[in-house]
Amino acid sequence: MNTRPQPQQPPPLAPAPYPDPAAILVGVPALDEEAHIAACLRSLVNGSPAMRAVRIVVADGGSRDRTRAVVESLQLGLPNLMLIDNPDRLQSAAMNRIVATCAAPAHRVLVRCDAHAIYPRGYVLDAAASLLDRDAAAVASAMDATGSTGFARAAAWIADTPLGSGGARHRGGARSGWVDHGHHAAIRLDWFQRVGGYDPAFSHNEDAELDHRLGRAGGRVWLDAGLRLAYVTRPTLPALAGQYWRYGRGRARTILKHRARPRLRQVLPPAALVGAALGIAGAPLNPWALLLPGLYLATLAGASLAGAVRLRAASGLWAGPAAGTMHLAWAAGFLRECLAWRLAPAPRGLRQPRTSFKSD
Repeated sequence: MNTRPQPQQPPPLAPAPYPDPAAILVGVPALDEEAHIAACLRSLVNGSPAMRAVRIVVADGGSRDRTRAVVESLQLGLPNLMLIDNPDRLQSAAMNRIVATCAAPAHRVLVRCDAHAIYPRGYVLDAAASLLDRDAAAVASAMDATGSTGFARAAAWIADTPLGSGGARHRGGARSGWVDHGHHAAIRLDWFQRVGGYDPAFSHNEDAELDHRLGRAGGRVWLDAGLRLAYVTRPTLPALAGQYWRYGRGRARTILKHRARPRLRQVLPPAALVGAALGIAGAPLNPWALLLPGLYLATLAGASLAGAVRLRAASGLWAGPAAGTMHLAWAAGFLRECLAWRLAPAPRGLRQPRTSFKSD
């Protein structure tokens, strides 16, 4: 009989305690989100009694549908849910207003949530814990695009591939690490106030612009691949085009405002748009000019075939048109903003924000 003492196994590590719910402020900008706001808010509070102690604020930008009525009906069962007005309409201004009017001295963490997203159980508490567990000014989450229609599913699939996102790590990414920018999950309120909050003139890309200022001030952004959210893709091609047009304009504004050097993935879409336009224009003089547009169309055709195989449905063929729409609409918005900047060296809306923050 073996009487040798067996090595003792170390006790399992206890899970890190969640932060005090009273230290967390959740902001949800909303505008005409009747179809999504209830599912978003329910996903935030479901599965954790502690979320009943977290202040959740919806800032409505003047919705013309039943968004406000839906939130007011949910308030009957959620006394911690607040609804405020956002007369400036934009998401950036909404988050600034939430902090300025609803932040209490006890709040340490601001969690930004999107009315168009569905959140997994414990998302808010996990985001706050991830932020406070490391030396980060902000924590970003990974986004998994989803869709309810055939087109939206194809667009969601291609959006999370390198062809659709250009390799952005927060789009369907699986690796955690320090990043220059990611989809905002949580930010320390003292850092948010230190750099002046979001630029309220930005309709899109305000999170990347804020991350740029955080980095210049010495703050770091941690991408936590364990924090994931399902983002509902736009349901039609025109809606997708409008969204990416605004994305392109927002990215150009950030680059121009800070005189930053664009990344390769931000240069390629405008280059493809200009190259395709020049190729088509030059085709009557030289048929070889169609080589670049032809290669691009072939790439999109390949994406359509891959989408049909991956989704096991003919609707996957929308992947190519969706990718082309994202690229070209983004590029057109980017170039439009660059042209506006060139014609007006100090256009309205690119000034540093002057938002002041007060706690109640």
